[in-house]
Amino acid sequence: MSKVTFIIFGATGDLCKRKLIPALYRLVAHQKIPQFLIVGAAREASSAQEIINAATPFIEKVDPAILAQLQERFIYQQTDVTNYSDIEKLTATVTALEQKHQMSGSRIIYCATASAFFCGITGALAKSGLARKMPAHHTPFYRIVYEKPFGSDLISAKTINDCITEHFAEHQIYRIDHYLLKEFVSNIALVRFTNCVFEPLWNHQYIDAVQIILSETIGIGSRSYYDNYGAVADVMQNHILEILALLTMEAPERLTGNFIRNERAKVLEKVQAIDALYGQYTGYHNEPHVAPRSTTETFAIALLRIHNPRWAGVPFYVKTGKSLQKRHTVIHIKFKQVECRLAHHCPSESNSLTIEITPESIMSLRLNIKKPGLSSEVMPVNMTLSHDHLAGAITPEAYELLFEEIMRGEESVSIRLDEIESSWRIIEQLRALKPPLYPYEKASSGPAQATEWARNHGMRWFS
Repeated sequence: MSKVTFIIFGATGDLCKRKLIPALYRLVAHQKIPQFLIVGAAREASSAQEIINAATPFIEKVDPAILAQLQERFIYQQTDVTNYSDIEKLTATVTALEQKHQMSGSRIIYCATASAFFCGITGALAKSGLARKMPAHHTPFYRIVYEKPFGSDLISAKTINDCITEHFAEHQIYRIDHYLLKEFVSNIALVRFTNCVFEPLWNHQYIDAVQIILSETIGIGSRSYYDNYGAVADVMQNHILEILALLTMEAPERLTGNFIRNERAKVLEKVQAIDALYGQYTGYHNEPHVAPRSTTETFAIALLRIHNPRWAGVPFYVKTGKSLQKRHTVIHIKFKQVECRLAHHCPSESNSLTIEITPESIMSLRLNIKKPGLSSEVMPVNMTLSHDHLAGAITPEAYELLFEEIMRGEESVSIRLDEIESSWRIIEQLRALKPPLYPYEKASSGPAQATEWARNHGMRWFS
């Protein structure tokens, strides 16, 4: 694990400069990859220096010595992934560099490209020998990472997977949703299964409703693929449904690897889309790469249900959108109201558990207590834990943790095909509902009609 070559396809893109290079910088700074090579590849004419310069603004507290160390081991080679001779040249470059620096031959290959290129890249990797099919626990290892979105629908996801599994074993394949690596997301299962005050209550007998909200203040920016996906396929299909799976799965035999993936897959099989509403922010048609009359949604709310004994009858409300007034990712669990035994002043609000993932990592349990004084009036209070302010807490960034877990061979960070198939099936159910599309202003809470939708379902959004 101490000698790894990182090969990044799509090295000139946003993901590389904003996330991958800063993550590798932190790994170097924390001395977690003492001997490494980074080989960037993309169609554009560029250089390693230009790529690092573009990534530097996204690195906190740059240490010139660490940056110099990163630059020394970073090589860029212009590569057209649709041209096999370019892949052959890249393979020769990587092999020569590894021999020169006495590397182990272990390689992590990151496909930070559109999913339309996944099949072609995978076939070229196998044909050129840049990566090879290997048994589990083999040294050197070859691990291939596919960034979301994985396909654009169920059929394309299956087609891509058939291409990949033709050439590589499942343990080498990492289909990534980086949200699973966020510190507080990975904490969900740990908090639930290691605290007896939660697990006995984690079912339809005690939980009234659940909300999962992922809202952004930014628009689509330079994301050229977005108009072909929309909010539902870009965020709900992966981030929100994977959070839902972690939140609602049955207890795995162990909190690791395929044990977690098995339970995530089982619960996603039971999810059904019941109702939805879409929105599109004003000015969306003026964004780059957007069709003039596009009906792509930039906002979506949906009601989901899980048809299994644990969650029978519990509504799951999910919401996502761009150009909204608030940026945050939050899970809000509303418990059922207890029978009031007070003569007066019964509590108006039930208990709730709120898990805020971004912008801050906060867990808050809302309880009812007696208001101080002679009155028997009840008042709500919040017991709040701020993970970011724990003494000595160092929260690794999602992509830093991702690289660590891939180097270790931890498979729970990868989404298995059956999970992807189930999530696309849920999205196709949503699309079949043909939800209405309403306009909304930027920096608002979404379409005005979303308030009526919530009222019709007897709920109100946490935020």
